Amino acid sequence: MKQNKILLFAVLLISGITISSCSKSFLSPTPKGETLEGNYYSTPAQALAGLVAAYAPMQITYNGSYCSSMGLANAASDDCYSGGASVNDQITWTALNDRTVLTSAVMPSALWNVGFQGVAASNLILSKLGNAGLDAATLARYTAEAKFLRAYYYFHLELWFGNVPLTTNAATLDEIYAAKQSLPDSVYAQIEQDLNDAIPDLPVVIPASENGRATQGAGKALLGKVYLFDKKYTQAASVLNDVNGTPGGTSQYGYHLMTNDGDIFTQKFNAESIFEIQHTQTQNYGDWSGNSPTGNLYNVMCGPRNYTFGSAPAPTIVTGWGFTPVSYDLYNAMVLNGEYDPRYKYTIYNIDSLAKAGLCSYSATPFTVGFPTTGYSVAKYAPLQQWKGSGGDAYLNYGEDYIEIRLADTYLMEAEAIVQGGGNESRAQALLDAVRARVGLPSVPVTIDAIKNERHLELATEGHRFFDLVRWGDAENVLDNMSNGYSKHFVAGKSEFLPIPLSELVNTKLVQNPGY
Repeated sequence: MKQNKILLFAVLLISGITISSCSKSFLSPTPKGETLEGNYYSTPAQALAGLVAAYAPMQITYNGSYCSSMGLANAASDDCYSGGASVNDQITWTALNDRTVLTSAVMPSALWNVGFQGVAASNLILSKLGNAGLDAATLARYTAEAKFLRAYYYFHLELWFGNVPLTTNAATLDEIYAAKQSLPDSVYAQIEQDLNDAIPDLPVVIPASENGRATQGAGKALLGKVYLFDKKYTQAASVLNDVNGTPGGTSQYGYHLMTNDGDIFTQKFNAESIFEIQHTQTQNYGDWSGNSPTGNLYNVMCGPRNYTFGSAPAPTIVTGWGFTPVSYDLYNAMVLNGEYDPRYKYTIYNIDSLAKAGLCSYSATPFTVGFPTTGYSVAKYAPLQQWKGSGGDAYLNYGEDYIEIRLADTYLMEAEAIVQGGGNESRAQALLDAVRARVGLPSVPVTIDAIKNERHLELATEGHRFFDLVRWGDAENVLDNMSNGYSKHFVAGKSEFLPIPLSELVNTKLVQNPGY
């Protein structure tokens, strides 16, 4: 009997798919009962529920295994180590840290599953919208959002796997099993077409009740990033210019750099956030039950393991599971020659220093520090009291959003595209200067090396570093020469991508990625 494949997660039963947020919004419709897919999508309300279903997979951080894309990317990079209780605690995370144990059987297959769940839901709603009785404007917007989402999911699948099957229709079972991988160039072409198609019909601004939906600014920001990764530097610089506007000012979409960079990760949908993935602390999941909770599990995963926190100034941190401790390499990059980068305090916290100061203590006997441990933890996505779930199992219900794209990121991407493409260097300089000036740092000459360094420090532990190293061709040199003997064992020509999950190779025409 053929195994079930993830492309079958095409929402065959719709039950008013619920995606919660901290307040009632577009992404939290009320369940309306059950309807078979064949009879569904015949009304505007059902079309909205189908669109919500297409957004849903990006919120998933657990799908049979822990699959936070940001957390796994941190574990794969030189920003962090895998962590956890031991080398056997979530072996797929260890495999991202040490590529010698990464195989098609030992890898974070949920990244594939969730990505194609998103593709399938996007394809399904695109195939149904024309019969849902929508007015022309709503039909255009829903179509644009679904194409944005399909592009989003395929871009992430490309980043992780490189060689994936390309489907743009609601595939039948036979089509799923007959599918072959497409060349990356073909997948990138489809991603770029979807985004270019979507952008004109995405809204310029949205009300707060619709936070989390794709906007025109988000569409252009994602397209600019895709162009950059596709090495189309002139196109990337042009579309990112539209997003960024005057460096240091307010863009046509209302984006501007936050005055205090520490506020970026404590204020949802702030002025610097371009595309933000909502997580909820009110879903009230009480057990795992094989479900895909939409709380941000990475919060508790990266929290310090087996500590008890006391009074101020540290009571806001909650104990966690010790994953992705900050590496010595990132610490050394942010404390260069004894001088702390101004972003250090919002990027890294030193749990050992807090313990020595009496602000927290070890709570386990015997104490378990995690594997490996450095004493430095991720601050941007630490498990804080303000995000802790209000019911059920708090571990499943952290409510910190993930900012997928923010303005400082698009500034630096545009600066890089300009320099790589031989564009207006004075604008590239202004973009780099604006990011540094926000934290009180002086201007430095704009070069590729300067931009690489700024991306490392500005975006540390936000899940971008590994993919940056890969696209720059720097991954092998950087990851195999980490300090304190923590080599990632990156092999050029192989380790750029994950292996195709073993289960996906059974009874299909998919082939394994090179080297695995």
